[in-house]
This record gives sequence, structure tokens and C-alpha cells, in this order.
Amino acid sequence: MEIKLLTPDDASAYWELRLEALQQSPEAFGTSYEEALQRINPIERVANNLQTEGNYTIGAFDQDKLVGVVTLSQESSLKMKHRANILAMYVSPQIRGKGVGKAVLKEAIHQAKRLGGMEKLNLSVVSSNETAKNLYTQLGFKVFGVEEKALKVADTYYDEDHMVLFLN
Repeated sequence: MEIKLLTPDDASAYWELRLEALQQSPEAFGTSYEEALQRINPIERVANNLQTEGNYTIGAFDQDKLVGVVTLSQESSLKMKHRANILAMYVSPQIRGKGVGKAVLKEAIHQAKRLGGMEKLNLSVVSSNETAKNLYTQLGFKVFGVEEKALKVADTYYDEDHMVLFLN
């Protein structure tokens, strides 16, 4: 397993995994699969995102195939530069349970610490996703709030837990 910071060269692999994520776990993301398919030049957009200052997407490769990702996105305004958000966490179902999610998330946390001045990381997770919540808790995240009916997929509502990890 190789864990690395993704570059624009990884845009196609990221886009393929993102579409899988939106199909496999529609309740876990604010974007729908259908919306994603309508994007113009999606791979070009992904390539640009992968080189945007303050955004760091960590990927896990198994035999040269991208199987897990997470994005660390630092806030840009002066008053909020001390914090970042963990976004778009996903691991392919066939590789789950092998430590991939933990590995990419630990690397995102290390990246945040390397930035200097980073004090806290925030994330949101579907309240019923016990596996993800257990991982986040293992790494020190704590729930600080719950948003009821945060997402609606078809006719089903999903609550989200908002979690924080203080780095110092």
C-alpha cells in the first residue's frame, strides 16, 4: 500500500474513485452522482483542485490503483487559518477493514501539523456511520454537535455529527 499526496497527474484516478464513492455511499456526500456527471471538464477541475494552495488530498494506492482518499482543506481567511476541514473521505468497499482509512487520515493529520499554525481539524460524518465515527474517535476526534436532517437522499434524511480534533 502506498500513501501519498495526490498531484494533478492523479486527477483521472481521483475522478473515477469519486464517482464510485457517490454511487456506493450517496448518504455520505453533499454532491450526488447525477450532479457530478453533469460537471463540465471534471478531470480538469480535479487537477486544478489538486494543486490549489491550502488543499491537500491524500490517496492510498493498492497495486497502482487508487482505493482510498481524504482531503484536508485549510481555511483561508486570516481569522480562520488556524483550522482546516477533513472532506471527501472514502475507501473502496473491497479494501475496507485493512487500515486504509486510518492510514490516509493519519497522513492528513500529519500534513496539518506540518503546515504550522494549524490548531484544529473539523469534519462531518453521517451519524449512523458507526465504522467511520469509530475511526475518527480512535484518532482523537470528538463530537461537538449534531445537525439533524443534514442530508436528504430520496425520501430519507440523514443526521450528521460534527467532530473536532485539537492538534495542540
